[in-house]
Amino acid sequence: MDIALPLEYDEKELIKACIRRDRWAQKMLYEEHYSVMMGVCLRYANDENEAIDILHEGFIKVFVNINKYQPGTSLPAWIRRIMVNTAIDFYRKNIRRRTEDLEQAYQLHTNDADAISQCTEQEILEAIQQLSPAYRAVFNLYVMEGYSHKEIADMLDITESTSRSNLVKARLKLKSLLSSRLYGYEEGD
Repeated sequence: MDIALPLEYDEKELIKACIRRDRWAQKMLYEEHYSVMMGVCLRYANDENEAIDILHEGFIKVFVNINKYQPGTSLPAWIRRIMVNTAIDFYRKNIRRRTEDLEQAYQLHTNDADAISQCTEQEILEAIQQLSPAYRAVFNLYVMEGYSHKEIADMLDITESTSRSNLVKARLKLKSLLSSRLYGYEEGD
């Protein structure tokens, strides 16, 4: 069956077509949002293959739940929320819970400027992917998505203090990773 697509489409019509499970509409929605959502998934994943798994699982949820989308709200924000929640679900399924030494975390802090401004986007992404899944999840949810420690604790089923601890440790690890890339040494050498 050949379908002629207009060069400009109406979002409402695209959503209606996705609700009807029209493949052309699903493909168009996927292609339109792929690159931005892949970037979101890469921040939560260990590598590109894992990010693709999260992305595909997220888009399946988008297509299954497209009838719940409220027209007039931001479609990219709605899809992004699903991707973040899918990444959190992925994290929950694939990580063994570790007990963090909270006493040690209270002593960790830094006032130094970060090295991020001197790094490329790819270097930053690679450094984030080197974080442990627990650190990466908290870092992304707090720094990139803007969630509070209370919200993160509820989402990941951890305590607020563990969320804070993981954020401090994630920042220190990122600083160390990025410094070693920029200056060729490990923090503390």
